[in-house]
Amino acid sequence: MTTQIQFVNTKTNPHLEEMLTEGLDKLQRKYAWIISARAFLKEENFDTGNNKLCEVELSVPGPNIFTKEASDSFEAAIARVLKELETLLRKHKDRMYKH
Repeated sequence: MTTQIQFVNTKTNPHLEEMLTEGLDKLQRKYAWIISARAFLKEENFDTGNNKLCEVELSVPGPNIFTKEASDSFEAAIARVLKELETLLRKHKDRMYKH
């Protein structure tokens, strides 16, 4: 699996990059049919506080899987995205193997 991580409106952080890469690698070991991942870590100018965004798009057989989460820290946003991706991949696997 190839993984691309981009930081938008924020400085590159090796800790966040490692955290996201490790989480995506765990998903790839569990779901070997994941082809690639594109991730964006963005900092927006929201007044409400949840201005740290993590977006991930997975290329898989069939339609791609996309999820986006916002939080007041990148760590929390990454954790939420990885949990949501796990749920979406499980559902995608169920649909794939029913046919």
